[in-house]
Amino acid sequence: MRGTFYKIMSTFIIARLTFREAARRKILLAALLLGILFLIVFGVGYHLILGELEKQMKFMPAIQINEISNFLLMAAMYVVNFLTVMMTVLTSVDTLSGEISSGTIQTIIAKPIRRGQVVLGKWLGFAVMITLYILLMAGGVTALVYVRSGYLPPNPLQTLGLLMLNAFLLLSVSILGGTRLSTLANGVLVFGLFGVAFIGGWIEQIGSFLPDAATSQAATNVGIVTSLILPSEALWKRAAHEMQSPLVNAMGFSPFAASTYPSNVMILYAVLFTAACLLLAVRLFSRRDL
Repeated sequence: MRGTFYKIMSTFIIARLTFREAARRKILLAALLLGILFLIVFGVGYHLILGELEKQMKFMPAIQINEISNFLLMAAMYVVNFLTVMMTVLTSVDTLSGEISSGTIQTIIAKPIRRGQVVLGKWLGFAVMITLYILLMAGGVTALVYVRSGYLPPNPLQTLGLLMLNAFLLLSVSILGGTRLSTLANGVLVFGLFGVAFIGGWIEQIGSFLPDAATSQAATNVGIVTSLILPSEALWKRAAHEMQSPLVNAMGFSPFAASTYPSNVMILYAVLFTAACLLLAVRLFSRRDL
């Protein structure tokens, strides 16, 4: 019992140190400043667009206001997802590889702390940082829309959870790569996999509107395969589906989501994929010669 408590406390200590170290980095500061700038630009732009439409259409129906708000909100969330991905990878890509190459890791593992606790603690520290960032960005965008128009998107909590899961997924892949690769190689790996998933998702989305059934199915298969390689784009598609309006769902067309969306099975696969990457990172780091 005492040993278990000590392990838990050691993991939380590593998490706290990781959070503090990440908070001091200029990358995180830049991400926060750009995020705040984005919220300001979005808030001003949304206010001006809605104000101009209200001026031109004095009796604009509520459903029209809601559809415009939903479209602009989804566009903003698309940017939030992208900024979160960039911030997640750039802040965590060298958390293990950088410390290994510089020798800093020796001062940590020399203490009575298991290597697995180091990996889990670092993951937890970054996960807390990412959660706060998503709450600031996604919550800020939603709050700006609600204050200006009183509109709330469908299923905001589910959308928020999917955005977080997407970030945790990439965080796990980044930490896994850091156990064996250099910082540069790890960055290339994570961004490369993200790019493959991204383009595969767009091929599937565009292919779903092609008239030829065989070509459309082939494009869908490309999207499925790339989602199995890295389910990041699939998580975004499901998040977009959750927050798009019922009218857009009925029409079956949106520039931010495909006509078909990933099922709960794919979400479960993403959760298992994230956990597997993290557990594999613990295993590989525990066996690596330092």
